[in-house]
Amino acid sequence: MTIVKGKTIDAETRCVHWHSDLDIIALKFKCCGEYYPCHECHEETAGHPPERYSIADPAESQLPVVLCGKCGNEMTFEEYVKDVKCTACAAQFNPGCKLHYELYFEDI
Repeated sequence: MTIVKGKTIDAETRCVHWHSDLDIIALKFKCCGEYYPCHECHEETAGHPPERYSIADPAESQLPVVLCGKCGNEMTFEEYVKDVKCTACAAQFNPGCKLHYELYFEDI
């Protein structure tokens, strides 16, 4: 099982900041290679500033950076945004997360 850092409140990666039924993803931060449920968890607990992935960079765009909290499947950004659901278990994710993509990814 992949470790998710931050202020998680359950095993499906929900945190104190985002905890609806659909808030079941964690994002891997470029700066530390660690999964956090959200940018606020990273800001409050990581001890360093965040770095964003470049979606325009072919190497970075193919990295697994999104974790499904339901089944543990890791996805690339492209896989994640295609249907806003897990490519393995089809769990639905919060479509409102798209409002925060620029916090994690450049070239959006």
